[in-house]
Amino acid sequence: MIVTGGGRGIGAATALLAAQRGYDVCVNFLKDESSARRLVEEIRKTGQKAIAVAADVSSEADVLKIFAETDRSLGKLTVLVNNAGIVDRSTRVESITAARLARMFAINVTGSFICAREAVKRMSTRHGGTGGAIVNVSSAAARLGSPGDYVDYAASKGAIDTFTIGLAKEVAAEGIRVNAVRPGVIRTEIHAVSGDPARVERIGKAAPLARAGEAEEVARAILWLASDEASYTTGSILDVTGGR
Repeated sequence: MIVTGGGRGIGAATALLAAQRGYDVCVNFLKDESSARRLVEEIRKTGQKAIAVAADVSSEADVLKIFAETDRSLGKLTVLVNNAGIVDRSTRVESITAARLARMFAINVTGSFICAREAVKRMSTRHGGTGGAIVNVSSAAARLGSPGDYVDYAASKGAIDTFTIGLAKEVAAEGIRVNAVRPGVIRTEIHAVSGDPARVERIGKAAPLARAGEAEEVARAILWLASDEASYTTGSILDVTGGR
């Protein structure tokens, strides 16, 4: 399994749970090497293989490096989790710059496309593969729009929803299932970027379950979609939102 943005938060929880369920894992990270290395050591204690690969998913050359190192060190790829993504500080659309939009879509959308492309090349029966699964990490923001916070982020995740449906139909006959999870407010470090770290608990309390979610709760949904238990599920988007 490759988990992009795997060093912290939902990605790290997914990588560790995957190892506990028998996967060897490539942990992709961008800047926080120490967290990624600690996670790799934790995974290795489970008896599974793990590598950490520094790469920016918005760079095609970096994505090729992730897959080449996985091929070399871990062998045949069976699951890709497109988790890498960014938010930015809360603002209205009237204040969003073209540079912010370019960065947001390059990482959240283009990165997921390029990673999926490389995964399909390896998994598809059309290319001599034996099948596999892709799980994209979207966001409840795609449904809610995130007005006054980050409509650009919400729009990028809306693109991921559409991408999931389209790719699922494109490769279904080639042994690849493609699904997405749509997390709600989850306790991870990503919210500090918005400039309002307290929003996690504040907004979480507004969910019907009256709390924010945990990264492990999203990881369990991702692992289910990747597993044979979801063998008849493709093109689906699973909300993990506490009922919002």
